[in-house]
Amino acid sequence: MANAYIPGSIGPRSSHSCQPRKTVASIGVAQVVRSVGMAFVFRVAMQFVGILLSFLGWVLSMITTYLPHWKNLNLDLNEMENWTMGLWQACVIQEEVGRQCKDFDSFLALPAELRISRILMFLSNGLGLLGLLVSGVGLDCSRIGETRRGLKKGLLILGGILFWAAGVTVLAPVSWVAYQTVQEFWDETVPEIVPRWEFGEALFLGWFAGFSLLLGGCLLTCGACTPQAAPASGHYAVAETLTQCPYLENGTADPRM
Repeated sequence: MANAYIPGSIGPRSSHSCQPRKTVASIGVAQVVRSVGMAFVFRVAMQFVGILLSFLGWVLSMITTYLPHWKNLNLDLNEMENWTMGLWQACVIQEEVGRQCKDFDSFLALPAELRISRILMFLSNGLGLLGLLVSGVGLDCSRIGETRRGLKKGLLILGGILFWAAGVTVLAPVSWVAYQTVQEFWDETVPEIVPRWEFGEALFLGWFAGFSLLLGGCLLTCGACTPQAAPASGHYAVAETLTQCPYLENGTADPRM
């Protein structure tokens, strides 16, 4: 009679009635924590790679702007003398004298592709710098504005758009100068004995900078749009378990018993 079960009393059977459900709750909470942790790590990694590529593209675009190697000219009659041309100056490289450069005298006297390229490269450098400042504040690892998740997400998306614009404004002048160089190289009206300008190292550097900015902007935007919450099934499992065992804390039995 000592072990008899009395309805409404707290016996051995009622004290263990919610143990399986408590285990389900622990599993559900662990899944939620694991999912949130993985999502956060994925977001931070994507944002870090995006900001790193964007910074690299911005630095390369700065170098491309001032590098005097947009066009190269090799003289067949004098192989010891090479000419290079950039947006700001033209240089001649001789083995005996060395390298000598001369700045362009007039902005208006330049060809149209060089004039527009100067403006676009300056614009690209400014957009890249602004994108770095905006996206740096919007990173998840930044403590600035961490209580306002919506604002940080908007700043990341804005930074990605700025990097896209910076990448386009790098690719446009570089591709335009390359197109004009190809057109002049294959111009049949120019005699064959006349030296032709060819692609310089700055053009390839500019292409790499533009694509780095575009890829970095895409990663930042995708990182901002990646959901932070865990899958809904984990929340539902925890909520269902807690509603099934509402009397665990005060020691009463399952009301369904």
